[in-house]
Amino acid sequence: MGMILGNGFFVFVVLLFVTVGFKLCFAQNPTAMYVFGDSLVDVGNNNYLKLSIAKADFPHNGLDFSTHKPTGRFSNGKNAADFLAEKVGLASSPPPYLSLKNSKPKVGSAFPITGVSFASGGAGIFNSTDLVYKQSIPFTLQVGYFGVVYQDLVKQMGSNATQQHLSKALFTIIIGSNDIFGYSGDVAKNMSPQQYVDKMNSDFEGLLKRLYGLGARKFIIAGVGKVGCCPAQRVQNNTGGCLEGHNTMALQFNQGLKSMLQNLKSQLTDINYSYLEVYSVFESFLQTPSVYGFNETKAACCGLGNLNAQIPCVPISIYCANRNDHLFWDLYHPTEKAARILIDVFFQGMDPMVIPMNVNKLIGL
Repeated sequence: MGMILGNGFFVFVVLLFVTVGFKLCFAQNPTAMYVFGDSLVDVGNNNYLKLSIAKADFPHNGLDFSTHKPTGRFSNGKNAADFLAEKVGLASSPPPYLSLKNSKPKVGSAFPITGVSFASGGAGIFNSTDLVYKQSIPFTLQVGYFGVVYQDLVKQMGSNATQQHLSKALFTIIIGSNDIFGYSGDVAKNMSPQQYVDKMNSDFEGLLKRLYGLGARKFIIAGVGKVGCCPAQRVQNNTGGCLEGHNTMALQFNQGLKSMLQNLKSQLTDINYSYLEVYSVFESFLQTPSVYGFNETKAACCGLGNLNAQIPCVPISIYCANRNDHLFWDLYHPTEKAARILIDVFFQGMDPMVIPMNVNKLIGL
């Protein structure tokens, strides 16, 4: 699948932001960051879901985290949410909502005003993705939980101050991969791939409008990556190659998502957003891995069996000695290094990597 620009030029642009370095200079730091999504940005919500099998609260996850212990992140260390929080000047990643939900303060203040994470491993735009993973927090419920946080903010700050606060906050959303993985069986019999991704985008738009109604004005939204090339997909192919059907669906979804966001901006003129083209950056990783220091882009670092993807990253799994060599930590998720590069690019990148503005510019508005 061709890239929007020649691959050599694209690699040059990516490396410009990754290796040259830059100063953080924005008009003001965001007041808060609220994170929605799936396991790519889950910082521990699924730890609190008793029945969930989509968890990462055991070794060898967290091997390279500051504590060298599992945190619930599906990573050897930090994930994209952590790196983004650092870039935008927050002291730490927003804490998982479920770690705060049962706190019982005397007056309000159940949730920090600097942000909360609702992201959940296994989550999708459709509620039905929860059936695959037995228990997660689908996007619809994540937005509902934000409504609870909104009411708490009003108790703490008052309605007007809450609106001002949220107008400068960042609403980060990384979701959609699990929905594409879930396109099978009766769903595939009743809907074409295009109809399915169109429905994904329609539901996504409705949830964005709900967030807008609760005060969200600045959105960071990631497209779906080249999901057909993760180890879990490759291991299903006798040749070890990518499952191109899922890649095609990712491209279709991303194209619809970009159009939907443009239309939404025309309706709600006071919103602003950064759309992150994850697919193209991962394509660059796969086509020219050595440029980024990757020696292995097919097999997972942690797991067992063919491509380390027949058994997930669990305590009995083996793991690679140098995680920086690998694009993938486990059968689905990128390594800490890959997540850091993505955020470096998206923070200061330009079209076609980031549309219509990068995150640094979004913060300054």
